[in-house]
Amino acid sequence: MSPLITPAELAELGGTVTLLDVRGGISGPPGIDRYREGHLPGAIFCDLDADLAAPPGAAGRHPLPSAEHFQAAMRRLGVSRGRTVVVYDDAGSTIAARAWWTLRYYGHHEVKVLDGGLPAWSALGLPVVKDEPAVTPGDFTAAPGGMPTLDAGQAAALATAGILLDARAGERYRGETEPVDPVAGHVPGAVSAPTTENVGQDGRFHTAAGLRERFTALGVADGVATGAYCGSGVTAAHEVLALELAGFPAALYVGSWSNWVADPSRPVATGSPRG
Repeated sequence: MSPLITPAELAELGGTVTLLDVRGGISGPPGIDRYREGHLPGAIFCDLDADLAAPPGAAGRHPLPSAEHFQAAMRRLGVSRGRTVVVYDDAGSTIAARAWWTLRYYGHHEVKVLDGGLPAWSALGLPVVKDEPAVTPGDFTAAPGGMPTLDAGQAAALATAGILLDARAGERYRGETEPVDPVAGHVPGAVSAPTTENVGQDGRFHTAAGLRERFTALGVADGVATGAYCGSGVTAAHEVLALELAGFPAALYVGSWSNWVADPSRPVATGSPRG
């Protein structure tokens, strides 16, 4: 089953799913402000920093939350194991993909991303509301290990023995600029694969065939171990989702570049290709 759902398909489901609004969290106005200005009927706000990540530190800017913290957050938001969860944002599913990945990692198997997010929903003339729904606490139990992960050592090894995709913008990969982290560059051996190329101008994912062609051109192939990283493990989750759509399983380096450069002994490459 596809991890994506269209606005029309979601509209047909009505209130039979748990709907999480995961806008904001990286740049722009706070997500909760956007949510209060208008959201899908029945949607509950889920905060990237508070609900989908642990506090920043040596592990990265958006490290994994503990199972206990994530379970409590999801239950507070009404998430239950036996009920489908649909997540959306307004940024080409960048943050929604992190919600999808984290729920999958912690054992929820019925999670879908609204393809195109709020803009695609609104483009069909579907309703947007301001009222915040009452939430019945969920019974979700977080069990880690549902998705493959990489630590720094495994990412370094994969860049040599398999394919490690860098989901950041090309100029950050090449080390020409670094607006967030203290060191510019990339993991030696990593391949530049900006997340922005996974979607079209409308914010919807390219077709599975188109994504497969894209990743194949970057060296991804059946049977070749593949992983992805970005600045802090958010947009790289989008890469993992796009890879899944293309039929390629992939691991996520959750700590990503912000964790890599926390240790000054780790090597840094610049330029392209593959450092």
